Amino acid sequence: MDFTGKTFWITGAASGMGKALSVSLSKVARLIIISDRDRDGLEATAAEIARNGCAVRAEVLDMADAASVRKVSDSVFSEGISIDGLYQFAGISQRSLVLDTPVEIDRRIMEINFFGVVTLVKAVLPHMVSHGGGQLAIASSMVGKFGFPYRSAYSASKHALQGFFESLRAENSKHNIRVSILIPGRINTNISKYALTSQGTEYGKMDPGQANGISSAKAAKQILHGLRREKKEILVGGNELLMVHIRRFLPALFYILARKIKPV
Repeated sequence: MDFTGKTFWITGAASGMGKALSVSLSKVARLIIISDRDRDGLEATAAEIARNGCAVRAEVLDMADAASVRKVSDSVFSEGISIDGLYQFAGISQRSLVLDTPVEIDRRIMEINFFGVVTLVKAVLPHMVSHGGGQLAIASSMVGKFGFPYRSAYSASKHALQGFFESLRAENSKHNIRVSILIPGRINTNISKYALTSQGTEYGKMDPGQANGISSAKAAKQILHGLRREKKEILVGGNELLMVHIRRFLPALFYILARKIKPV
């Protein structure tokens, strides 16, 4: 993938990895569409992109609102914009036990993390196909590879994304659609602060593992390296990513560790 002079749409761009990737791409891209529900954060990202000389379009977007997702995408494509890459980072995490979590919270997490992402990609994909192809990337997680304490619905939403996008890849390779699934570990972002508790309120604090994770800028560098190579899975993080390999090759050890270590 050559990013030079291309047009990208990045969700979750008000902060974290989405913002860092947007700013990095703005050094070579022609146009970047950024979306997030955080208007102030989105405007700050847009300002950084503009300083790099790249055109930017900011769209306030709540991924839980399917009608809003379709309305924004219709507006974008009505202006004849062609998307070369759609990279989705928008999502919400969880900090609650299965026993304590009402199903309404599970549904809310699935609505944002899975159905919101699927709604947008279904709006963008036909246009990509008609223009000869494009690149899709979605942020899964280490817990998209295995279950983990306090992450039941979050893990389920990421497992669902992996199955959906692997199917999409197999169906659309003939249309030159390239799909990369991102597997972040511990990244120093605010995701734990905004995670949902069993009461549906924000967790409100930074996990120690999150605080000690790699920076969003370093994560963006790893992601860009993988996207250039069009890797089907891109591991993002530090030593904690060993858990992915332990789960695959030493499952008995993984089950022991999963019960003992603190949540990511």
